[in-house]
Amino acid sequence: MLRLIVLGAGALVVPTIGLASGGENVLSWEPRPVLTVVIVASALFYGRGVIALWRKAGVGHGLHVAHVVRFALGWLTLAVVLLSPFETLADGSFALHMIQHEALIVVAAPLLALSRPLEAWAWGFPSWATRTLGAAARPAAVRRCWRSLTDPVHAWCLHALALWVWHIPLLFDAALAHEALHVLQHTSFLGTALAFWWALSPRSGRAPDGTTIACLFTTMLHTSALGALLTVAPSVWYGYEGPAMLGLSALEDQQLGGLVMWVPGSLPYLVAGLAVVRAWLSPARKHRTSPTFQSGH
Repeated sequence: MLRLIVLGAGALVVPTIGLASGGENVLSWEPRPVLTVVIVASALFYGRGVIALWRKAGVGHGLHVAHVVRFALGWLTLAVVLLSPFETLADGSFALHMIQHEALIVVAAPLLALSRPLEAWAWGFPSWATRTLGAAARPAAVRRCWRSLTDPVHAWCLHALALWVWHIPLLFDAALAHEALHVLQHTSFLGTALAFWWALSPRSGRAPDGTTIACLFTTMLHTSALGALLTVAPSVWYGYEGPAMLGLSALEDQQLGGLVMWVPGSLPYLVAGLAVVRAWLSPARKHRTSPTFQSGH
């Protein structure tokens, strides 16, 4: 797993460095100590929890290897787009900014939501921290809030609101100019995406149904619509200054960013929707085939 993380980081960061234009030194990005501590600590406590659980129940029990791989890939995505030189490059290119946002929303968020992080952290946190968090989660008001946030329709609304509001030119440019707003923008994208994917995942306790499919389908539609608007816009919406990456003009850079959101950004919703349909139809398929199987005996 460590080799996977190291090799993946190298495969993603090295091409990023190669995108730098002129003599810009992308290795001089500003460190983010608080974010670094949070991301690294999340991985350490997850790994500690997996080790503790597997020592108790056996390797692959409680948490499968697939869960650990998903967490590693989701964590690696976060580390590359938020802690590497990619962050510096994205500040000067709308297209790279869109790649960064899509990586948070449709790569890192679903992978982390499907990696069962709460179970791993429950085993990985110190006992006093687990007891404190458990006590904080017991009040009925907290449980109602959690159920509301992870309700598919509520999560859909919050995620859609975050996407459209932050792409209003005035707010988008403000986030570029002020670091605190930039952090809030990324936090809202990742946070609402985690709630969205968690609400639609089997871990939410909900069986696949029409609501799940509708949420995925409509999210694919409205994100594609936003991407299409950016792609066909005749003028620049956002205030990026200076030459864009790859020698593109500001308008071409914006069109490329819109295309990223429009086409590859919509594919994960389509794939997830097909997976939900398959899971939804599986019980009926088994029910239809069981009489034939029994008659064969």
